[in-house]
Amino acid sequence: MNRYWSKQIEDLDPYVPGEQPRDQQYIKLNTNENPYPPSPSVADLLRNFEVARLRKYPDPESTDLVHAMAAYQGLNASQVFVGNGSDEVLAHAFQAFFRQDYPILFPDISYSFYPVYCKLYQIEYQQPALDAQFCINIRDYASTNGGIIIPNPNAPTGIALESGALRELLADNPESVVIIDEAYVDFGAESACPLIAEFPNLLVVQTFSKSRSMAGLRLGAAFGQENLIAALQRVKNSFNSYPVNILTSACALASLADEDYFQQCREQVIASRERLSIELQQLGFEVFPSSSNFVLVRHHRAAAAKLYDDLRSAGILVRHFKKARINNCLRISIGSDRECDALISALHKILA
Repeated sequence: MNRYWSKQIEDLDPYVPGEQPRDQQYIKLNTNENPYPPSPSVADLLRNFEVARLRKYPDPESTDLVHAMAAYQGLNASQVFVGNGSDEVLAHAFQAFFRQDYPILFPDISYSFYPVYCKLYQIEYQQPALDAQFCINIRDYASTNGGIIIPNPNAPTGIALESGALRELLADNPESVVIIDEAYVDFGAESACPLIAEFPNLLVVQTFSKSRSMAGLRLGAAFGQENLIAALQRVKNSFNSYPVNILTSACALASLADEDYFQQCREQVIASRERLSIELQQLGFEVFPSSSNFVLVRHHRAAAAKLYDDLRSAGILVRHFKKARINNCLRISIGSDRECDALISALHKILA
């Protein structure tokens, strides 16, 4: 141990992000980035942005952005919280709601940042197992708990729950905050936002990184009843009063105003996902049903670790997890049609 470290830091097992190599140019299908650029409205804004504005602090409440996001979701401004990426929003939510007397619950195969937050904030947790087809069983979450967090669609499986299952989950846990992490919801799942008025224990978290092609700017949001949002504000203002910078806010407003482009890109990713899924199945892969901008696959005879290495050698990055139950699976982000074609071509050669 470094003698200057806090004891707790020594025990942490930090989150490992997807590979971002610098040794050569790769086709990156490993971090679920959108293959298409942000809205042309964002490009126009950047070309004409008044740089002198950057000398001043941003609005600590992100007022214009919060009101725009509230209008987009059909909510009040008091029901919206924004932060520097959905990971920061989730970190604040773990602090605000999950330091309880009972362990929180999330799936055994899920976003690997959740156990990292738990260890950082000293939160006990349990992980109900997904079934053999990697689906969540809502009945596994009916026990006494200190909170629940579920990605919908789940990551890294891509499998989504329907709104009826989410309603059942919320109704079964009226004394716990239930967070639905909707990072990938725009690619085919049902958002839980319409349930906010009915369930005071519901917090929905979304991001601009995926469907709005703004991963490089870092913007996340939470939606819930006013009491939950007020708790997030208390944590935020005890940590960083100015989380969303001026440039990010301006770009997000431009993106929200261009609904046609947003829908066009979303639909293109979905179409590419369906086409890629069929081509992967024809190559002997089992492709799990996905409502996200990635697919989880495994091959009936080729080991995932070997496929990962061979694809990397061919200049294509995918994600391989060494975790039990999915260590023979690959998660493949949906790229452009050209990138998907390159992946299929490379796999033909590798599997031959």
